[in-house]
Amino acid sequence: MAMTMTQKILAAHAGLPEVKPGQLIKAKLDMVLGNDITSPVAINEFNKAGFEGVFDTDKISLVMDHFAPNKDIKAAQQCKQCRTFAHRFDIKNYYDVGEMGIEHALLPEKGLVGPGELIIGADSHTCTYGALGAFSTGVGSTDMAAGMATGEAWFKVPSAIKFNLTGSLQKWVSGKDVILHIIGMIGVDGALYKSMEFTGEGLQNLTMDDRLCMANMAIEAGAKNGIFDVDEVTLEYVNGRVNRPFNTYKADPDAEYDQIIDIDLSKITPTVSFPHLPENTRTFDEIGDVVIDQVVIGSCTNGRLSDMAAAAEILKGKHIAENVRCIVIPATQQIYKESMKLGYLETFIDAGCIVSTPTCGPCLGGYMGILAEGERAVATTNRNFVGRMGHVDSEVYLASPAVAAASAIAGKIAKPE
Repeated sequence: MAMTMTQKILAAHAGLPEVKPGQLIKAKLDMVLGNDITSPVAINEFNKAGFEGVFDTDKISLVMDHFAPNKDIKAAQQCKQCRTFAHRFDIKNYYDVGEMGIEHALLPEKGLVGPGELIIGADSHTCTYGALGAFSTGVGSTDMAAGMATGEAWFKVPSAIKFNLTGSLQKWVSGKDVILHIIGMIGVDGALYKSMEFTGEGLQNLTMDDRLCMANMAIEAGAKNGIFDVDEVTLEYVNGRVNRPFNTYKADPDAEYDQIIDIDLSKITPTVSFPHLPENTRTFDEIGDVVIDQVVIGSCTNGRLSDMAAAAEILKGKHIAENVRCIVIPATQQIYKESMKLGYLETFIDAGCIVSTPTCGPCLGGYMGILAEGERAVATTNRNFVGRMGHVDSEVYLASPAVAAASAIAGKIAKPE
């Protein structure tokens, strides 16, 4: 039978000639990922099950990024447990303070994930790697434990929605605006347990950073995964990074989709998601005056070099509003270094921002930017649930780095000019 991109990857890793939606399969894994929050739970389950070893020391990644550098004693204990486990089993891809980055920016940068591969991670935004034409999805810590030991996991094969992209983006419009537009269109459960598959001639006008951002937020539409066709942009990105053979998969022309949605990229304008769900999107003809207290530019969604560049271009020679705190977080050490060489960090500091070492920190209300009661933040992160970034009576508005930077200057949600 005809298959989608996702179905072909799952079939190949299950050793089956074909799979169909709803089918339960056991598939081999190319990478198992955990962070400092989820890995300790998985390690406890690993030990409880009596496992004596891991399936492959090169195919496990442990990234200390959520509450690292350690924010308190509990965070220190969690990182110590991960560090001890990594040393015990000689896990090659262990990243701690000084070497770590935000996991979903770090793994693609390091070439640890590649086209056609199957990746699970004990973090819901593991779906990011679909930007490279991989099948990647978030799992629970128990599945992570079993994956580390056996190199396999169970899956229910998802059906799919096809997004046919045409056109090219306007100035100051990015992948963040595209995915917010889509989530606003279909809702936070619009792709529930489905594969969001992106294709079409418009792909050539999306950078890898745009794609990583869009795949990252597939989970915010309820999707099992997001995945992009592998093209010249993909191959240029993985060339020199992924140093092992890989396969690419293209959907069959007659593959079945639950829905086909056409998206003209040229018609998308800067978009903001209002509290308290990512689907509550508005464009600037319907926003009005929304005074803010804080801006966060970073995260696994928008902490890449192009995001730093967009924010720096808008902040150059300007200063943030008097009553606004602006926190900038490059997603990896490499992005931090490149931003420093290009003068972005000086631009941010001169504008009155602070620049942090890579960390998830404020995104999940961990540290480095907690909101007080009644405060509002514009953030380039991926979730704006009640209490997501602090007090239950605070508000988070999701936006692109360009909108976030313009808002920091204006002291209210503002359109980049």
